[in-house]
Amino acid sequence: MKFPALVLSFALLPTAAFASEQTCESNKYHQYIDASLEWYQSLVQLTIQKDPDLQEVGDWFMEGRTHHFELKREAVDWYLANDKSHLDLSQSVESWLKLTQQDIKALSAQQGNLGDYAKKVFEDRQSTPHPKNYELRSAFADLLTHPDEIDQPLKEYNRQMSAIAATQCE
Repeated sequence: MKFPALVLSFALLPTAAFASEQTCESNKYHQYIDASLEWYQSLVQLTIQKDPDLQEVGDWFMEGRTHHFELKREAVDWYLANDKSHLDLSQSVESWLKLTQQDIKALSAQQGNLGDYAKKVFEDRQSTPHPKNYELRSAFADLLTHPDEIDQPLKEYNRQMSAIAATQCE
């Protein structure tokens, strides 16, 4: 009875190692997505504090960023499980995945979260920008030229990105 269990455990070892690596890579990418969304949310909040009239466009912008990053989160997980050839895991985590408009359109045919986010991103890219989009982008540019105003969120983002970069998936 012990021998078959031992053989089974050795047979499952490569699968468990693969699943562990895939989980590590997925977790690493999820951390990158979370850090990026937090960074953008901080920029929007700081901008709105300076100009409350940008609340609506800030919300619109964050909705688009959320769609973009959640699609990337879902796509990386899907490609990790199904087709790693679409990923370049030798690059920094920000560069693992590149999605063309055709890729997004193809992914939108999928069922579930991946397809739903791909549809949203495709629609976001095809839609007319918010009327105050330029105002918001100008406010971001102004904010980014004053490092003292973004010091805390930038330090936190850089801290998170350093920790992510230090994570080794074996």
